[in-house]
Amino acid sequence: MAAAIETRELTRAFDDVLALDRVSLAAAAGTIYGLLGSNGAGKSTLIKMLTTLLPPTSGSARVAGYDIVRQAQLVRARTGYVPQLVSADSQLTGRENLMMSARLYGVPRRERERKIADALAFMELDDAADRLVRGYSGGMIRRLEIAQALLHGPEVLFLDEPTVGLDPVAKQAVWTRLRELRARGGTTILLTTHDMEEAELLCDHVAILHRGRVQAEGTLAELRAASGATRLEDIFIRAAAGAIETGGDFRAVARERRTAHRLG
Repeated sequence: MAAAIETRELTRAFDDVLALDRVSLAAAAGTIYGLLGSNGAGKSTLIKMLTTLLPPTSGSARVAGYDIVRQAQLVRARTGYVPQLVSADSQLTGRENLMMSARLYGVPRRERERKIADALAFMELDDAADRLVRGYSGGMIRRLEIAQALLHGPEVLFLDEPTVGLDPVAKQAVWTRLRELRARGGTTILLTTHDMEEAELLCDHVAILHRGRVQAEGTLAELRAASGATRLEDIFIRAAAGAIETGGDFRAVARERRTAHRLG
């Protein structure tokens, strides 16, 4: 199966800090690929590079067949991205947010209303379409943001901590939509998470990042066979050398708590 995302020795340094260290991985087309790691492991740095928001220090990557540096515009046209922080405009309705995204993504005018209606129906937001987003719950906001990122029919969808700060019911709703999206076929999903349950339920393939390096990679069955552990949490702890207890630095913790507060 062809790779929708492929990185080779991808590296990113910030002054004397090596945020991502020679990461090589491949996500097959039509699958859900999970990047696991504690705060500060390099997950968000990697996803920003793959979405062309951050240039690599060295190495290379291709997304949907295009080089993230030399063909950045083509990469952006074929990808959707939902960041950790809330990106929907709370002063607009759900429908207005989708219309704004349709314009930004260059969706042809004659197709906008149909695509917006389809997106609202798929994300089960029909009844809330004309309400201001400031009155949405956290789970509704996240589903709206995913709908916005899907309007132009991207080949690859990037989700950075898609359920951070959501309650269990809202998480389940997002997970259901993502499983249905995978079942439809045609869209590769790469998501970052440190939620082991989320990774086990959704991901076909996972990579465990620790201090900017890939410590383990494979299907869940492959990781279990290689580690001798059954639970993904135990596999993660072994691969990341106890990183699950570090919790990231002050800035990472503050960022996550701000996100949880805004979504909650």
